[in-house]
Amino acid sequence: MPRLLHLGLGNFHRAHQAWYTARANAFDGPMWHITGVAMRNAALRDAMEAQCGRYALGIRGPEGLRVDQIAVHDQVLVASEDAGAVLDAIADPDMRIITVTVTEKGYHLGDGGLDLDAPEIAADLTSDVPQTAIGLLARGLARRFQDGADPVTVISCDNISGNGGKLAAAVTEFARSAGDQIDPATTFPDTMVDRITPATSPEIRAEIAAVTGQPDAAPVITEAFSEWVIEDRFAGPRPDWHRVGVEITPDVAPFEKRKLRMLNAAHSWLAYAGQLAGHGYVHEAMADGELRAGVEALWDEAARTLPDALAPTLPAYRAALIQRFEVAEMRHELAQIGMDGSLKLRERLVPILTGLEGDAPQTIRAIAAWVVFIVRAVAEGRDIADPKAEALVQAVRDNLAAPVPALAQHIGLGDAPQGWTRAIARAVADYPTNS
Repeated sequence: MPRLLHLGLGNFHRAHQAWYTARANAFDGPMWHITGVAMRNAALRDAMEAQCGRYALGIRGPEGLRVDQIAVHDQVLVASEDAGAVLDAIADPDMRIITVTVTEKGYHLGDGGLDLDAPEIAADLTSDVPQTAIGLLARGLARRFQDGADPVTVISCDNISGNGGKLAAAVTEFARSAGDQIDPATTFPDTMVDRITPATSPEIRAEIAAVTGQPDAAPVITEAFSEWVIEDRFAGPRPDWHRVGVEITPDVAPFEKRKLRMLNAAHSWLAYAGQLAGHGYVHEAMADGELRAGVEALWDEAARTLPDALAPTLPAYRAALIQRFEVAEMRHELAQIGMDGSLKLRERLVPILTGLEGDAPQTIRAIAAWVVFIVRAVAEGRDIADPKAEALVQAVRDNLAAPVPALAQHIGLGDAPQGWTRAIARAVADYPTNS
Protein backbone atom coordinates (compact mmCIF):
# COMPACT_ATOMS: atom_id res chain seq x y z
CA MET A 1 0.00 0.00 0.00
CA PRO A 2 1.29 3.51 -0.76
CA ARG A 3 2.58 5.48 2.18
CA LEU A 4 3.30 9.08 3.06
CA LEU A 5 6.01 10.28 5.45
CA HIS A 6 5.86 13.62 7.19
CA LEU A 7 8.88 15.42 8.66
CA GLY A 8 7.99 17.89 11.39
CA LEU A 9 5.04 16.24 13.11
CA GLY A 10 3.10 18.94 14.92
CA ASN A 11 -0.22 20.71 15.12
CA PHE A 12 -0.22 22.23 11.65
CA HIS A 13 0.47 18.97 9.84
CA ARG A 14 -2.18 17.20 11.89
CA ALA A 15 -4.75 19.92 11.12
CA HIS A 16 -3.86 20.22 7.45
CA GLN A 17 -2.08 17.54 5.39
CA ALA A 18 -3.23 14.70 7.64
CA TRP A 19 -6.81 16.03 7.62
CA TYR A 20 -6.85 16.20 3.81
CA THR A 21 -5.40 12.69 3.58
CA ALA A 22 -7.93 11.27 6.01
CA ARG A 23 -10.77 12.77 3.97
CA ALA A 24 -9.28 11.50 0.69
CA ASN A 25 -9.17 7.99 2.17
CA ALA A 26 -12.97 8.04 2.26
CA PHE A 27 -13.06 7.52 -1.52
CA ASP A 28 -12.62 4.22 -3.34
CA GLY A 29 -8.90 4.60 -4.04
CA PRO A 30 -6.07 3.04 -2.02
CA MET A 31 -5.86 3.87 1.66
CA TRP A 32 -2.85 6.02 2.48
CA HIS A 33 -1.16 5.81 5.87
CA ILE A 34 1.32 8.29 7.31
CA THR A 35 4.60 7.78 9.11
CA GLY A 36 4.87 10.89 11.27
CA VAL A 37 8.36 12.06 12.19
CA ALA A 38 8.72 14.42 15.14
CA MET A 39 12.16 16.02 15.05
CA ARG A 40 12.51 16.04 18.85
CA ASN A 41 9.05 15.90 20.45
CA ALA A 42 8.96 12.49 22.08
CA ALA A 43 6.00 13.52 24.24
CA LEU A 44 3.82 13.92 21.16
CA ARG A 45 4.97 10.52 19.89
CA ASP A 46 4.08 8.95 23.23
CA ALA A 47 0.67 10.63 23.31
CA MET A 48 -0.22 9.53 19.79
CA GLU A 49 1.04 5.99 20.28
CA ALA A 50 -1.11 5.68 23.41
CA GLN A 51 -4.11 6.30 21.12
CA CYS A 52 -2.85 4.15 18.22
CA GLY A 53 -2.15 7.29 16.21
CA ARG A 54 -5.71 8.62 16.50
CA TYR A 55 -6.38 12.16 17.74
CA ALA A 56 -9.22 14.66 17.98
CA LEU A 57 -9.18 17.64 15.59
CA GLY A 58 -11.40 20.48 16.75
CA ILE A 59 -12.62 22.62 13.84
CA ARG A 60 -14.09 25.96 14.84
CA GLY A 61 -16.53 27.48 12.37
CA PRO A 62 -19.50 29.84 12.31
CA GLU A 63 -21.74 27.10 13.68
CA GLY A 64 -19.44 26.42 16.60
CA LEU A 65 -16.98 23.62 17.31
CA ARG A 66 -17.09 20.23 15.66
CA VAL A 67 -14.57 17.47 16.29
CA ASP A 68 -13.20 15.07 13.68
CA GLN A 69 -11.35 11.92 14.66
CA ILE A 70 -8.21 11.61 12.52
CA ALA A 71 -6.67 8.14 12.17
CA VAL A 72 -4.09 8.09 9.37
CA HIS A 73 -0.82 7.84 11.32
CA ASP A 74 0.12 4.23 11.93
CA GLN A 75 3.73 4.96 12.89
CA VAL A 76 5.36 7.84 14.77
CA LEU A 77 9.13 8.25 14.96
CA VAL A 78 11.38 10.75 16.74
CA ALA A 79 14.39 11.75 14.65
CA SER A 80 16.56 12.75 17.62
CA GLU A 81 16.07 9.30 19.17
CA ASP A 82 16.36 7.06 16.11
CA ALA A 83 17.49 8.74 12.91
CA GLY A 84 18.21 5.32 11.43
CA ALA A 85 14.54 4.39 11.61
CA VAL A 86 13.65 7.62 9.79
CA LEU A 87 16.15 6.84 7.03
CA ASP A 88 14.71 3.33 6.75
CA ALA A 89 11.22 4.79 6.38
CA ILE A 90 12.30 7.22 3.66
CA ALA A 91 13.96 4.35 1.77
CA ASP A 92 10.89 2.10 2.11
CA PRO A 93 9.71 1.23 -1.45
CA ASP A 94 6.08 1.81 -0.36
CA MET A 95 6.88 5.41 0.59
CA ARG A 96 5.68 7.55 -2.31
CA ILE A 97 5.30 11.06 -0.87
CA ILE A 98 7.25 12.98 1.76
CA THR A 99 5.79 16.19 3.19
CA VAL A 100 7.69 18.67 5.33
CA THR A 101 6.76 21.28 7.95
CA VAL A 102 9.88 22.24 9.86
CA THR A 103 9.40 26.07 9.72
CA GLU A 104 11.73 28.40 7.88
CA LYS A 105 14.65 27.83 10.25
CA GLY A 106 14.59 24.08 9.59
CA TYR A 107 15.92 24.63 6.05
CA HIS A 108 19.21 26.22 7.17
CA LEU A 109 19.24 28.55 4.20
CA GLY A 110 21.79 31.30 3.79
CA ASP A 111 21.73 34.07 1.21
CA GLY A 112 23.17 31.70 -1.40
CA GLY A 113 21.24 28.53 -0.61
CA LEU A 114 22.02 25.84 1.95
CA ASP A 115 24.28 27.17 4.71
CA LEU A 116 26.95 24.48 4.74
CA ASP A 117 28.67 26.24 7.63
CA ALA A 118 25.63 26.01 9.92
CA PRO A 119 26.76 23.79 12.84
CA GLU A 120 23.83 21.40 12.44
CA ILE A 121 24.42 20.93 8.71
CA ALA A 122 28.19 20.58 9.15
CA ALA A 123 27.59 17.91 11.80
CA ASP A 124 25.16 16.01 9.57
CA LEU A 125 27.65 15.97 6.69
CA THR A 126 30.02 13.91 8.82
CA SER A 127 27.38 11.65 10.38
CA ASP A 128 25.45 8.59 9.26
CA VAL A 129 22.59 9.55 11.60
CA PRO A 130 21.61 13.09 10.56
CA GLN A 131 19.41 15.25 12.80
CA THR A 132 18.27 17.99 10.43
CA ALA A 133 15.41 17.66 7.98
CA ILE A 134 17.78 18.43 5.10
CA GLY A 135 20.25 15.80 6.21
CA LEU A 136 17.57 13.18 6.75
CA LEU A 137 16.06 13.84 3.32
CA ALA A 138 19.37 13.82 1.48
CA ARG A 139 20.67 10.66 3.18
CA GLY A 140 17.33 8.87 2.91
CA LEU A 141 16.77 9.76 -0.74
CA ALA A 142 20.32 8.71 -1.58
CA ARG A 143 19.78 5.33 0.06
CA ARG A 144 16.50 5.02 -1.79
CA PHE A 145 18.22 5.64 -5.14
CA GLN A 146 20.98 3.20 -4.27
CA ASP A 147 18.37 0.53 -3.45
CA GLY A 148 16.58 1.07 -6.77
CA ALA A 149 13.29 2.21 -5.24
CA ASP A 150 10.91 4.35 -7.27
CA PRO A 151 11.33 8.14 -7.16
CA VAL A 152 9.22 10.05 -4.64
CA THR A 153 7.50 13.42 -4.45
CA VAL A 154 8.86 15.71 -1.71
CA ILE A 155 6.45 18.50 -0.77
CA SER A 156 7.49 21.42 1.40
CA CYS A 157 4.48 22.81 3.26
CA ASP A 158 6.33 25.69 4.94
CA ASN A 159 5.72 29.39 4.35
CA ILE A 160 8.74 29.96 2.13
CA SER A 161 8.45 31.60 -1.26
CA GLY A 162 9.33 29.03 -3.93
CA ASN A 163 9.51 26.40 -1.20
CA GLY A 164 9.82 23.42 -3.55
CA GLY A 165 12.73 24.83 -5.48
CA LYS A 166 14.53 25.95 -2.34
CA LEU A 167 14.09 22.58 -0.66
CA ALA A 168 15.30 20.79 -3.79
CA ALA A 169 18.38 23.01 -3.99
CA ALA A 170 19.20 22.50 -0.30
CA VAL A 171 18.82 18.72 -0.42
CA THR A 172 20.78 18.47 -3.67
CA GLU A 173 23.59 20.63 -2.29
CA PHE A 174 23.78 18.52 0.86
CA ALA A 175 23.92 15.31 -1.19
CA ARG A 176 26.62 16.73 -3.46
CA SER A 177 28.71 17.82 -0.48
CA ALA A 178 28.27 14.39 1.13
CA GLY A 179 29.22 12.57 -2.08
CA ASP A 180 25.74 11.07 -2.46
CA GLN A 181 23.39 10.88 -5.43
CA ILE A 182 19.62 11.36 -5.50
CA ASP A 183 17.31 10.01 -8.18
CA PRO A 184 16.93 12.83 -10.74
CA ALA A 185 13.29 11.81 -11.17
CA THR A 186 12.53 12.92 -7.58
CA THR A 187 10.25 15.96 -7.69
CA PHE A 188 9.91 18.92 -5.32
CA PRO A 189 6.69 20.73 -6.29
CA ASP A 190 5.99 24.20 -4.92
CA THR A 191 3.06 24.51 -2.53
CA MET A 192 1.00 27.04 -0.65
CA VAL A 193 -0.75 26.12 2.59
CA ASP A 194 -3.12 28.07 4.78
CA ARG A 195 -4.94 27.13 7.96
CA ILE A 196 -4.65 28.94 11.26
CA THR A 197 -3.68 26.39 13.90
CA PRO A 198 -3.00 27.78 17.38
CA ALA A 199 -1.08 26.02 20.10
CA THR A 200 -3.15 23.59 22.18
CA SER A 201 -3.99 25.09 25.57
CA PRO A 202 -5.56 23.39 28.61
CA GLU A 203 -8.77 25.29 27.82
CA ILE A 204 -8.82 23.86 24.29
CA ARG A 205 -8.23 20.35 25.62
CA ALA A 206 -11.17 20.74 27.97
CA GLU A 207 -13.42 22.17 25.26
CA ILE A 208 -12.69 19.33 22.83
CA ALA A 209 -13.17 16.77 25.58
CA ALA A 210 -16.55 18.31 26.38
CA VAL A 211 -17.65 17.75 22.77
CA THR A 212 -16.35 14.18 22.46
CA GLY A 213 -17.16 13.08 25.98
CA GLN A 214 -13.63 11.84 26.67
CA PRO A 215 -10.15 13.32 27.12
CA ASP A 216 -7.64 13.22 24.29
CA ALA A 217 -3.88 13.01 24.80
CA ALA A 218 -2.98 14.93 21.63
CA PRO A 219 -5.87 17.17 20.48
CA VAL A 220 -5.52 19.92 17.90
CA ILE A 221 -7.65 23.02 17.30
CA THR A 222 -7.97 24.77 13.95
CA GLU A 223 -10.27 27.03 11.96
CA ALA A 224 -12.88 25.95 9.41
CA PHE A 225 -11.03 27.67 6.56
CA SER A 226 -8.33 25.61 4.86
CA GLU A 227 -6.38 25.96 1.61
CA TRP A 228 -3.73 23.83 -0.07
CA VAL A 229 -2.34 24.51 -3.53
CA ILE A 230 0.22 22.09 -5.02
CA GLU A 231 2.18 22.39 -8.25
CA ASP A 232 1.21 19.57 -10.59
CA ARG A 233 4.59 17.83 -10.56
CA PHE A 234 4.31 14.42 -8.92
CA ALA A 235 6.83 11.62 -9.32
CA GLY A 236 4.25 8.93 -8.64
CA PRO A 237 0.82 8.30 -7.10
CA ARG A 238 -0.88 10.64 -4.67
CA PRO A 239 -3.98 10.49 -2.44
CA ASP A 240 -7.23 11.79 -3.94
CA TRP A 241 -6.47 15.22 -2.52
CA HIS A 242 -8.02 16.92 -5.53
CA ARG A 243 -11.40 15.44 -4.53
CA VAL A 244 -11.32 17.08 -1.08
CA GLY A 245 -10.48 20.64 -2.03
CA VAL A 246 -6.75 20.63 -2.79
CA GLU A 247 -5.92 22.77 -5.82
CA ILE A 248 -3.51 21.02 -8.20
CA THR A 249 -2.19 23.69 -10.55
CA PRO A 250 0.67 24.35 -12.99
CA ASP A 251 1.65 27.56 -11.13
CA VAL A 252 1.50 28.06 -7.38
CA ALA A 253 3.30 31.42 -7.33
CA PRO A 254 0.25 33.73 -7.55
CA PHE A 255 -1.54 31.94 -4.69
CA GLU A 256 1.65 31.92 -2.65
CA LYS A 257 2.30 35.62 -3.12
CA ARG A 258 -1.26 36.50 -2.15
CA LYS A 259 -1.02 34.49 1.06
CA LEU A 260 2.45 35.65 2.10
CA ARG A 261 1.79 39.32 1.38
CA MET A 262 -1.76 39.48 2.67
CA LEU A 263 -2.37 36.97 5.46
CA ASN A 264 1.20 36.41 6.66
CA ALA A 265 2.30 40.04 6.32
CA ALA A 266 -0.72 41.19 8.32
CA HIS A 267 0.01 38.54 10.93
CA SER A 268 3.57 39.82 11.34
CA TRP A 269 2.37 43.42 11.73
CA LEU A 270 -0.19 42.36 14.33
CA ALA A 271 2.33 40.13 16.12
CA TYR A 272 4.84 42.87 16.88
CA ALA A 273 2.65 45.98 16.96
CA GLY A 274 0.02 44.05 18.88
CA GLN A 275 2.39 42.83 21.58
CA LEU A 276 3.92 46.30 21.87
CA ALA A 277 0.39 47.64 22.44
CA GLY A 278 -0.23 45.10 25.18
CA HIS A 279 -2.37 42.59 23.28
CA GLY A 280 -1.94 38.83 23.49
CA TYR A 281 -4.14 37.46 20.70
CA VAL A 282 -4.96 38.22 17.08
CA HIS A 283 -8.60 39.02 17.78
CA GLU A 284 -7.57 41.54 20.45
CA ALA A 285 -5.16 43.26 18.08
CA MET A 286 -7.84 43.40 15.38
CA ALA A 287 -10.18 45.12 17.84
CA ASP A 288 -7.57 47.89 18.22
CA GLY A 289 -8.63 50.54 15.69
CA GLU A 290 -5.11 51.74 14.96
CA LEU A 291 -3.76 48.25 14.38
CA ARG A 292 -6.70 47.28 12.21
CA ALA A 293 -6.19 50.42 10.11
CA GLY A 294 -2.58 49.32 9.73
CA VAL A 295 -3.74 45.95 8.42
CA GLU A 296 -5.93 47.61 5.80
CA ALA A 297 -3.12 49.97 4.76
CA LEU A 298 -0.70 47.07 4.52
CA TRP A 299 -3.12 45.18 2.29
CA ASP A 300 -3.48 48.22 0.05
CA GLU A 301 0.29 48.23 -0.46
CA ALA A 302 0.54 44.46 -0.87
CA ALA A 303 -2.19 44.48 -3.51
CA ARG A 304 -0.04 46.72 -5.72
CA THR A 305 2.66 44.02 -5.81
CA LEU A 306 0.41 41.10 -6.76
CA PRO A 307 -0.29 39.81 -10.29
CA ASP A 308 -3.12 41.64 -12.05
CA ALA A 309 -4.96 38.32 -12.49
CA LEU A 310 -5.52 38.19 -8.71
CA ALA A 311 -7.10 41.66 -8.48
CA PRO A 312 -10.70 40.41 -8.80
CA THR A 313 -10.15 37.97 -5.92
CA LEU A 314 -8.74 40.45 -3.42
CA PRO A 315 -11.92 42.06 -1.98
CA ALA A 316 -13.36 38.68 -1.03
CA TYR A 317 -9.98 37.45 0.18
CA ARG A 318 -9.55 40.49 2.44
CA ALA A 319 -13.06 40.11 3.82
CA ALA A 320 -12.40 36.44 4.59
CA LEU A 321 -9.15 37.31 6.39
CA ILE A 322 -10.87 39.89 8.57
CA GLN A 323 -13.52 37.35 9.50
CA ARG A 324 -10.84 34.80 10.37
CA PHE A 325 -8.79 37.28 12.41
CA GLU A 326 -11.80 38.36 14.46
CA VAL A 327 -12.75 34.91 15.79
CA ALA A 328 -12.02 35.33 19.49
CA GLU A 329 -12.43 31.64 20.26
CA MET A 330 -9.37 30.76 18.15
CA ARG A 331 -7.15 32.56 20.71
CA HIS A 332 -4.30 32.71 18.21
CA GLU A 333 -1.31 33.93 20.20
CA LEU A 334 0.67 36.88 18.85
CA ALA A 335 3.82 35.55 20.52
CA GLN A 336 3.48 32.32 18.53
CA ILE A 337 3.13 34.25 15.26
CA GLY A 338 6.06 36.50 16.15
CA MET A 339 8.56 33.64 16.48
CA ASP A 340 11.41 33.49 13.92
CA GLY A 341 10.79 37.03 12.71
CA SER A 342 14.17 37.41 11.02
CA LEU A 343 13.20 34.62 8.63
CA LYS A 344 9.53 35.49 8.23
CA LEU A 345 9.91 39.20 7.47
CA ARG A 346 12.13 38.55 4.47
CA GLU A 347 9.33 36.43 2.99
CA ARG A 348 6.33 38.49 4.06
CA LEU A 349 7.19 42.19 4.31
CA VAL A 350 10.44 42.76 2.45
CA PRO A 351 8.97 41.72 -0.96
CA ILE A 352 6.27 44.39 -0.57
CA LEU A 353 8.88 47.02 0.21
CA THR A 354 11.14 46.03 -2.68
CA GLY A 355 8.20 45.57 -5.05
CA LEU A 356 7.10 49.15 -4.41
CA GLU A 357 10.69 50.45 -4.46
CA GLY A 358 10.39 51.79 -0.94
CA ASP A 359 7.07 53.60 -1.50
CA ALA A 360 5.33 51.59 1.20
CA PRO A 361 4.85 53.58 4.42
CA GLN A 362 2.79 50.94 6.23
CA THR A 363 5.19 48.15 5.31
CA ILE A 364 7.99 50.35 6.65
CA ARG A 365 5.99 50.83 9.85
CA ALA A 366 5.47 47.07 10.15
CA ILE A 367 9.21 46.43 9.83
CA ALA A 368 9.81 49.22 12.35
CA ALA A 369 7.47 47.45 14.80
CA TRP A 370 9.70 44.38 14.59
CA VAL A 371 12.80 46.53 15.19
CA VAL A 372 11.20 48.18 18.23
CA PHE A 373 10.09 44.78 19.53
CA ILE A 374 13.64 43.42 19.25
CA VAL A 375 15.27 46.53 20.74
CA ARG A 376 12.90 46.54 23.72
CA ALA A 377 13.36 42.81 24.28
CA VAL A 378 17.13 43.34 24.44
CA ALA A 379 16.77 46.33 26.77
CA GLU A 380 14.49 44.37 29.10
CA GLY A 381 16.56 41.19 28.97
CA ARG A 382 13.75 39.10 27.49
CA ASP A 383 14.43 36.05 25.35
CA ILE A 384 13.93 36.42 21.60
CA ALA A 385 12.37 33.40 19.90
CA ASP A 386 14.41 33.49 16.71
CA PRO A 387 17.16 31.28 15.25
CA LYS A 388 19.27 34.44 14.90
CA ALA A 389 18.60 35.58 18.46
CA GLU A 390 22.27 35.90 19.44
CA ALA A 391 23.10 37.88 16.32
CA LEU A 392 20.08 40.14 16.79
CA VAL A 393 20.99 40.86 20.39
CA GLN A 394 24.57 41.64 19.39
CA ALA A 395 23.41 43.88 16.54
CA VAL A 396 21.34 45.93 18.98
CA ARG A 397 24.02 46.13 21.66
CA ASP A 398 26.67 47.18 19.15
CA ASN A 399 24.43 49.82 17.58
CA LEU A 400 22.31 51.24 20.38
CA ALA A 401 22.06 54.67 18.77
CA ALA A 402 21.16 53.36 15.30
CA PRO A 403 20.09 49.69 15.30
CA VAL A 404 18.15 49.70 12.02
CA PRO A 405 21.00 49.17 9.50
CA ALA A 406 22.45 46.32 11.58
CA LEU A 407 19.09 44.60 12.07
CA ALA A 408 18.14 45.14 8.41
CA GLN A 409 21.02 42.86 7.46
CA HIS A 410 19.18 39.98 9.13
CA ILE A 411 15.94 40.31 7.16
CA GLY A 412 17.47 40.60 3.69
CA LEU A 413 17.69 44.39 3.52
CA GLY A 414 21.44 44.63 3.73
CA ASP A 415 21.70 46.01 0.18
CA ALA A 416 18.58 48.19 0.37
CA PRO A 417 18.87 51.83 -0.68
CA GLN A 418 19.80 54.05 2.25
CA GLY A 419 16.56 55.97 1.83
CA TRP A 420 14.61 52.84 2.75
CA THR A 421 16.55 52.13 5.92
CA ARG A 422 16.39 55.82 6.86
CA ALA A 423 12.61 55.65 6.50
CA ILE A 424 12.50 52.58 8.77
CA ALA A 425 14.72 54.39 11.28
CA ARG A 426 12.36 57.39 11.28
CA ALA A 427 9.41 55.06 11.87
CA VAL A 428 11.30 53.47 14.77
CA ALA A 429 12.02 56.90 16.24
CA ASP A 430 8.36 57.88 15.90
CA TYR A 431 7.05 54.66 17.46
CA PRO A 432 4.89 55.40 20.54
CA THR A 433 6.99 55.12 23.68
CA ASN A 434 3.97 54.31 25.84
CA SER A 435 3.22 51.09 23.96
